[in-house]
Amino acid sequence: MFDVADPARIRNFSIISHVDHGKSTLSDRILEITGAVDARDMREQYLDSMDIERERGITIKAQNVRVHWRGSILHLIDTPGHVDFGYEVSRSLAACEGVVLLVDASQGIEAQTLANCYLALESNLEIVAALNKIDLPAADPDRYAGEIERVLGLDGDRVLRISAKTGEGVGELLDAVVERIPPPTGDPDAALRALIFDSYYDQYRGVVSAIRVVDGTLRSGARVRFFQASSTHDVEEVGVRLPVPTAVDELGPGEVGYLVAGVRNVGEARSGETVTDAARPASEPLPGYLHPKPMVFCGLYPVDGDEFPDLRDSLEKLQLNDASVTYQPETSAALGFGFRCGFLGLLHMEIVRERLEREFDLSLIATAPSVAYVAHLTNGSVELVDNPASMPAQQTIAEIEEPLLRVTILTPAEYTGTVMELCQARRGRLERMQYLSTERLELVYTLPLAEVVVDFFDQLKSRTKGYASLDYEAAGLEVSNLVKVDILLNGQPVDAFSAILHRSKAEEYGRKMAQKLRELIPRQLFDVPIQAAIGGRFIARETVKAKRKDVLAKCYGGDITRKNKLLEKQKAGKKRMKSIGRVEIPQEAFVSALRLDD
Repeated sequence: MFDVADPARIRNFSIISHVDHGKSTLSDRILEITGAVDARDMREQYLDSMDIERERGITIKAQNVRVHWRGSILHLIDTPGHVDFGYEVSRSLAACEGVVLLVDASQGIEAQTLANCYLALESNLEIVAALNKIDLPAADPDRYAGEIERVLGLDGDRVLRISAKTGEGVGELLDAVVERIPPPTGDPDAALRALIFDSYYDQYRGVVSAIRVVDGTLRSGARVRFFQASSTHDVEEVGVRLPVPTAVDELGPGEVGYLVAGVRNVGEARSGETVTDAARPASEPLPGYLHPKPMVFCGLYPVDGDEFPDLRDSLEKLQLNDASVTYQPETSAALGFGFRCGFLGLLHMEIVRERLEREFDLSLIATAPSVAYVAHLTNGSVELVDNPASMPAQQTIAEIEEPLLRVTILTPAEYTGTVMELCQARRGRLERMQYLSTERLELVYTLPLAEVVVDFFDQLKSRTKGYASLDYEAAGLEVSNLVKVDILLNGQPVDAFSAILHRSKAEEYGRKMAQKLRELIPRQLFDVPIQAAIGGRFIARETVKAKRKDVLAKCYGGDITRKNKLLEKQKAGKKRMKSIGRVEIPQEAFVSALRLDD
C-alpha cells in the first residue's frame, strides 16, 4: 500500500468555495466514506486542527490528507474561504491538478466563489462544480446550476448535486474527481524537485513541511538540499497524512506528504522552497510563490516589556506557518519595544494576535490598524508611511497617495440602496453594476483601503441581514487629502494613539478619542488636558480633573488670609507637579482605547 504510487492512479485536488458553503463538512464526509477515519473517531471539522478554527467555525490553515477510493489515491486539500486567507488558497492550488468548486444550493454564487474560481482558471486547473446542501428546504439546485453556467461558463448539466451533511452524492463526486481531474505529470527518473507548500514548527522534531513531489523520488535517509536557503539536511522521515501522519520509505512524482529533515532554523524551510537531492541536484528550482503584500499594519507590543524576546521568537515560528505575516522591530515612547506587523486584512490580524497569545502564551497590546501611504515630499523624495508616528511634518509634504481596492459585492437586489449608501459614505466610486439574475446584483466599487479595513465588512453584513458577500483586490494608489491626528496628554504627544485620516473624518476621530481617554485615564494630583491636534491646530480638548486634597480641614475658623495662604500653597504645588509630572497611562486604558469594535 505504501510503495511509490503509480502517477496514473493519483488525483490531487483542492476544495474551494465561499465562506460557509460546506468545504470542511465535505472533507469530513470524504474521510468517512473512504474509510480513512473510523466512525467512532469522527468529529466535526476533522481536518481543522486549531482550537480557534473550531470555535469560530472557519478554516484558517489549508490541510491535506490522502485517501483511497476505488483503486485511486486522492490527495485532498481543504482550503479556507474567507477573503483574508486567499493566499492560503493560491498556495494550495499550486500543489493540485484540479479543484472541486462548491456552491451552496440555497444561496448560489457568492463573491469568493467567483474569486476562487478565477484563481483556479488562472492556474489551468480542471474544475468539478457541485451544488451542496441540497437537503435544505430552501435549496433550488436547478436555478443555481443555471446561474453557474451563466456566470462561470461551466456546463450546467455536469454540475453535481450533493449534501455534504448527509453524504448524498459524495460517492458520485469522488467518481467525477477520478474521471475528470488529470493525473499528475512527473518524471520518476529525473532529478528530485519537491515544493514545500506549508510548514509548522514542532519543538521536538524541528520544522515539519507539507510537500508535493514534482519530479524524481524523495527517500527517507537521503541527503537533500534546500534551493533558496542553500542548506543541506538529512531526511529523517517522509510520510503521508491518512489523516494520522504515517511514515513511508519514499514519495514519488505527484505524491503529497510531509518531510522532517531536522531543520531547526525556521528561515530555511519557508513556503515556496524547492527541495532537491544534494548528490544529484536539479538545475532549476520550481517557480514557488509570489510574496503576498500586507495591506493592514499595526504595532504589537508585549504588556510586560521582558517578553519582547519571546514575542520575536514567536513571530518567527508563526511566520513559518503563515508566510503572509511580515514584521519589523519598532519602539514607542508610550509602549516600549515591539514589532510593526503587516497583515492581509483585519480578520487575519485578529487571528494572528489570538494565535500568538494562545500558542505562545503571550499578553499583547495591538495599536490601531493603519494602511501604507506614499508621501511625496517637497524636496522630491518619496517615503512609505505604514506607521502614523513616522509621518513627515505636514509642511514638508507635497502630496500623499493612499491605496485603493476594487471591491466586488454580491447582494440581493432589495438591499441595493443601503449598500450603495454605505459605499458612498466610505468615499467609494461605482465602477460597474450588473444583475446576475432578477433578484441578485453585482456591484463593483473603487474604495480607499483605509475605509474598508476597520468595520466595512460588519456594516455590509448588518445592512443586508447577512446576505451580501464581499471580495476585493488591490487597485493602485490615488492622491488624497490626508492629515495626521495627534493625541496629546499634558502637552506630550502619545504616539500609540496617532492616526492618519481623511480630513473630513479627522475631527470626529479627535473628539471621540479625547472623550474615550477622559473616561479611561485615572485622575492625577493635577489637571490633565487631553488634546487632539492636526499639525499645530487643536481640534478637540477634554480635561481629567485633579484629585483634591482638603488642605483646609485643620482650619477651625480664624482669619481668611490663613485659608488663602494654604490654598495658594496647594495651587503652586499643583502647578510645579504639572510641569514635571508624567501622566501614567495604565495598560488597560491602552487596550480599551485601541479596541477595534468601538
